[in-house]
Amino acid sequence: MGCFTLTHNASCSLLPSSQRVLELHSHSNFGGRIRVTLTPLNTRVSKNLNITTCAAVGNGIETDTAVVEKPQLGSRFQVSRGCPAPLGATPQDGGVNFAIYSLNAVSATLCLISLSDLQHNQVTDCIPLDPLINKTGGVWHVFLKGDFKDMLYGYKFDGKFSPQEGHYFDSSRVVLDPYAKAVISRGEFGALGPDGNCWPQMAGMVPSSDDNEFDWEGDLPLKYPQKDLVIYEMHVRGFTKHESSKTKFPGTYLGVVEKLDHLKELGVNCVELMPCHEFNELEYFSYNSVLGDYKVNFWGYSTINFFSPMIRYSSNGIRNCGRDGINEMKFMIKEAHKRGIEVIMDVVFNHTAEGNEKGPIISFRGVDNSIYYMVAPKGEFYNYSGCGNTFNSNHPVVRQFIVDCLRYWVTEFHVDGFRFDLASIMTRGSSLWDGVNVFGDPIGDLMTTGTPLGSPPLIDMISNDPILRGVKLIAEAWDAGGLYQVGTFPHWGIWSEWNGKYRDTVRQFIKGTDGFAGAFAECLCGSPNLYQGGGRKPWNSINFVCAHDGFTLADLVTYNNKHNLPNGEDNNDGENHNNSWNCGQEGEFASTLVRKLRKRQMRNFFLSLMVSQGVPMIYMGDEYGHTKGGNNNTYCHDNYLNYFQWDKKEESSSDFFRFCRLMTEFRQECESLGLDDFPTAERLQWHGHSPGMPDWSETSRFVAFTMVDSVKGEIYIAFNMSHLPSAITLPERPGYRWEPFVDTSKPAPYDFLSPDVPGREIAIQQYAQFLDANLYPMLSYSSIILLLTPDGSA
Repeated sequence: MGCFTLTHNASCSLLPSSQRVLELHSHSNFGGRIRVTLTPLNTRVSKNLNITTCAAVGNGIETDTAVVEKPQLGSRFQVSRGCPAPLGATPQDGGVNFAIYSLNAVSATLCLISLSDLQHNQVTDCIPLDPLINKTGGVWHVFLKGDFKDMLYGYKFDGKFSPQEGHYFDSSRVVLDPYAKAVISRGEFGALGPDGNCWPQMAGMVPSSDDNEFDWEGDLPLKYPQKDLVIYEMHVRGFTKHESSKTKFPGTYLGVVEKLDHLKELGVNCVELMPCHEFNELEYFSYNSVLGDYKVNFWGYSTINFFSPMIRYSSNGIRNCGRDGINEMKFMIKEAHKRGIEVIMDVVFNHTAEGNEKGPIISFRGVDNSIYYMVAPKGEFYNYSGCGNTFNSNHPVVRQFIVDCLRYWVTEFHVDGFRFDLASIMTRGSSLWDGVNVFGDPIGDLMTTGTPLGSPPLIDMISNDPILRGVKLIAEAWDAGGLYQVGTFPHWGIWSEWNGKYRDTVRQFIKGTDGFAGAFAECLCGSPNLYQGGGRKPWNSINFVCAHDGFTLADLVTYNNKHNLPNGEDNNDGENHNNSWNCGQEGEFASTLVRKLRKRQMRNFFLSLMVSQGVPMIYMGDEYGHTKGGNNNTYCHDNYLNYFQWDKKEESSSDFFRFCRLMTEFRQECESLGLDDFPTAERLQWHGHSPGMPDWSETSRFVAFTMVDSVKGEIYIAFNMSHLPSAITLPERPGYRWEPFVDTSKPAPYDFLSPDVPGREIAIQQYAQFLDANLYPMLSYSSIILLLTPDGSA
């Protein structure tokens, strides 16, 4: 038993909780000084710590002596030392082991909170952790046995509150464990907390040994070759929240399950879910006078916890302390797999919801700010994310955290891969970056925080991890700090990239901009100019024309300028350079000729996406022509702007969905449109208006090629993006003739001559006089696919 001298102020209990700090001067053999923070009034301390006092005199000053005895069994929990690994809350041996890393904290307290106490912002039980017993290295740990039913947890840490040194310890705050498997606060998306609070207290679910009883029914990874993927970028809530979805649980994981057959019909075999980690949709909550509703964080790119699924995407909300929400997301993934659809998660390991120095203390900042964030020598936050802070991804502790998190989603949720938002941040050097910090030895010169690294430790760890190496890894290979790595992202032979250069080039060529014919041809081949030299393949390019940020496909052909006033930022937000073309008139209300041209252009974009080597990605709603009214940054709208409108998809006017469905099916039927390597001259031949004579000049707006296909025989594909029509000469194939198959200039259903088109033979016969002369007439801004068939008249 150690004896300590407690120096106190008689009026201490009247001070604010943040100032009720006492010092215990040791009279034991350990020496030193222990700092103790008294608990706020609304906290009930577990009776596992006995303190007695006795009068003593030391150094001429009368003091009280506090005798701290060995912790005893509490009224609710049995408390013992615990283990430093694994991190997080782990059920074992009839209890739960709690372990959390905080190198710079001087004290730690485990806070246990019942569901009812959480609503009243109260802590049910506090377990102070003894640094001599409950700390190993930088890990605080404790083992508890007891009744954890409806119990949540968090931590209080004490230490320096010194922003200029990068420390934000505040012992009055309960912070989330970064390894918490479910975060509980509000139960309904968009609903305010008690007293209208947008940031009510959050706590982590205390797991139990029964949590792993979800019935996967033998579910196994689909493991599609990446070259065969057709990806669909989806927002869980936006997919079914619109009333026309007629789902039982709109806007939830179960709602997605009800509509998975739509994706199957479209030909999609992989969904890329926009962020499904726990985030606070009320982060931007404010009245929007333009639309008369409230702004929220709809997209979710502002993570609170990387292990917890977004609980408010669950139809069950916080019921059963989030366990039902976890199982609901697992059920969605299992049902997707049953339909042959892989699931990729969009993950945001570049920043968190805690923002800059003015942001809230929720988790990482209160646990150990200088470890988890890139901070400058005077404590300022580096902002390579554009969102106030930058996750310190290449710090040894942080990169292990990220790997642990990714492994968890693969092993526990059967996720098939990840798309990494602003992934270039993960290639930047961490705070305190040097050889000793990373490798244990002084290797090379000290590097500036944020310096791009040729072999980033985090990317190395992920790429060579025995679990993660087998899943899809996709990088958004740029960040808000100006680092642009499309084609050069460190890849270890397995990373793919969102190909932003593909998007920009295809947009320019299809709208008829001079000087892009050659670059467009590179895109059709899988961008060998970007990926072949580095030893990668076409499937390392994720091709897309539209994504969540930017214009939808319909808006891309309807607006020259962004129309973001509903965002409440005076149209200053969002990208200004969209490479869009309104086809002659701005906005949805336009002449018949302009509307017809827009539909033609949408078909041109989709056709180019489906005939390009690489992996095509479709943005949710583009398959029926969803519009956001020219808003290219709808991050804050929980309304029709971001909702899939099922009534529009079902309308007879949505012939575009038929075109998309058939083009996707055609791609999957063709052996030559998803090659494992870049096409060579043995398979692909380029043509111009005449066979074998491609025009790569600056003024060329025509690109054509033939592909040898083991299933279809040979395919002729041409793009005429000139404002003038043209009669083109086709390559001669003795004994065969070219048959029209797709022509984007034709109205539906003749834009795609599938076998079920009424009068199909008559429609084909109308081309006979041209095809007999080995010619084909192409209208302006149109593209075609012809198939080689035996010439019955030869």
